[in-house]
Amino acid sequence: MKEALRFAGRVLRLLVTPVLALLVLFEEWGWEPLARLLAQLNRIPWWARVERWIAGLPPYPALLLFALPAIALFPLKLLALWGIAHGHAVLGVAVIVVAKIAGTAAVARLFQLTQPSLMQLAWFASLYSRWKAFKDQLLERVRASWPWRAGRVLKRQMKAATQRAWQRLRVLLGR
Repeated sequence: MKEALRFAGRVLRLLVTPVLALLVLFEEWGWEPLARLLAQLNRIPWWARVERWIAGLPPYPALLLFALPAIALFPLKLLALWGIAHGHAVLGVAVIVVAKIAGTAAVARLFQLTQPSLMQLAWFASLYSRWKAFKDQLLERVRASWPWRAGRVLKRQMKAATQRAWQRLRVLLGR
């Protein structure tokens, strides 16, 4: 029985880990840049006031606000799935992608603003530290994998080739 449970656990891990890795990588790649992008809005005076108000919220109202993007975007995602089911696949997928990007940006920025308050909740701080440890371990494994390393090499090569092409274009244009 123990062997069967261990085997089932290994199979489940093999199936779930790639999906989790993709989700974590998306969040990792999108989280910081999208939060920085959204933070640019604080140049607008009224937006800066709203962000200061959010940052000053006590723990449970901060938690409610932190969950708001996921709650607000859920009906939109359902509508997109309905569209896919009714022959509007491209539009449905586009709505899901845009909702995911917008939701990630909003949640990332809200987390930056509410994290000090949220960490006052012992259960949240405990869950967050476990999530962070899991995510860091998963990212370490992904970054050590052959596809990741090959992708990094390819990215550097493409960046260098793009820079060389841009420099040649500038020379041709006389700039």
